[in-house]
Amino acid sequence: MSNAFAADLHCHILPGLDDGAGDRDDAIAMARQAQDDGIGAICATPHIRSDHDVAIAELPSRRAQLAKAIADAGVRTQILPGGEVSVNVLAQLSDNELTAVTLGGSGRWILLEPASGPLDDRLDAAVGDLRARGFRSLIAHPERHPAPDLVPRLRRLIAQGALVQCTAAYLTDTAAAPAMMALARAGVLHLLGSDSHSSRAGRPVSLSGALEALTTIETVSAHLDWIARTGPAAIIRGEELTPPFW
Repeated sequence: MSNAFAADLHCHILPGLDDGAGDRDDAIAMARQAQDDGIGAICATPHIRSDHDVAIAELPSRRAQLAKAIADAGVRTQILPGGEVSVNVLAQLSDNELTAVTLGGSGRWILLEPASGPLDDRLDAAVGDLRARGFRSLIAHPERHPAPDLVPRLRRLIAQGALVQCTAAYLTDTAAAPAMMALARAGVLHLLGSDSHSSRAGRPVSLSGALEALTTIETVSAHLDWIARTGPAAIIRGEELTPPFW
């Protein structure tokens, strides 16, 4: 299997917008981390929620400025559109605004952040609402929502056409890995994202360690190329996507 990744679908690399990269140098270093890990492109996914004043209309120019700075620094990593949309603000966003923050800018897939606490019917309603408006949901952060009914809830959302993206570091973190491996074994983790916020602290822009960890899980071990490349590339292109396992 190739060590090249189509994209990191979840990364707070745009500087000075939310709680992500603090400045341009930090963002360039994040892009370099990605390149060193074999990641060819990053979907820049700033928080779209009430506690972060992110102006969606400004995102194209912000991405263009960062892309130029990254290229000028000799880093080949591409910066693609995206956003991490909270279910709590979904009803306030127009279809045009949602299209502007779709992963890859293709107009189809939304990285959806559930409300805090155990998953509940708000997430089901959000996935259904997005689908009715012509979008598909990539659900972020299953690691934040432990509950006895987590697997059946995720399966119900997957049956509605949603996919689930795990934060890569939680598959290699000693404390969190067993729970994430259990979700992978159950077939309800489909894609990886770094959810990196800085090169200076916290999670790096890296997916390779998590992918290596998944080689031990029979449910997904035969589909690592799909997880690493085929699935992300299809999302960026805005294609319909059915996972080969769940």
